[in-house]
Amino acid sequence: MNFVLALVFGVFFGFSLNKAGLTKYNKIVNVFRFTDMAVLKFMMTALVVAMSGLFALRGLGLITFPNVPGTYIVGNLLGGLIFGVGMALTGF
Repeated sequence: MNFVLALVFGVFFGFSLNKAGLTKYNKIVNVFRFTDMAVLKFMMTALVVAMSGLFALRGLGLITFPNVPGTYIVGNLLGGLIFGVGMALTGF
């Protein structure tokens, strides 16, 4: 059931991105040029809504947050670097 729910929310989120025009090439390139912040505003709004919903559900006792294991700094930095270079080269 969790997989189906995640799939439905993912499709809805992708549909929302597409309807807002945030999947267009010019919008994404202009984010990297710091001339159009619409994509960042949309993503930050989505993060705040999700965070508020999760904390509200936790406050009602409907969900519990799992313990978060320690992070791997080198792995995260390397993964972020690879992802960033890939995004930059794709836009190039």
